[in-house]
Amino acid sequence: EPHLVESGGESVQAGGSLRLACKVSGTTQRRYFMAWFRQAPGKEREGVAAIATDGTTTYTSSVKGRFIISRDNAKKILYLQMNRLNAEDTAMYYCAAGMYVADHLRALEYKYWGQGTQVTVSS
Repeated sequence: EPHLVESGGESVQAGGSLRLACKVSGTTQRRYFMAWFRQAPGKEREGVAAIATDGTTTYTSSVKGRFIISRDNAKKILYLQMNRLNAEDTAMYYCAAGMYVADHLRALEYKYWGQGTQVTVSS
């Protein structure tokens, strides 16, 4: 089964950019739907962006036009390019993988999770 490790989270000023990475090991990444979720203190885990095995992408409305999800199946890395960050993007960001995913931004659809990487945006 896949083992997921996120990296790239840090503190950044509003308007700035970050790129998160999720390294997948233990399996073939291309077989899995992959997604990024985030959770802010006191809030539920939210689906941010997802990418299917055929490369189809899905975004939550608040990040459309600002974030880009991509996958490098050869390197087994999932990326999230985050641009024009604002304070509402502050959260712990998690990488997730699942084989049978119907609702791409629903956390319960994903079986495998990383430990998270913290993104803090200051205004």
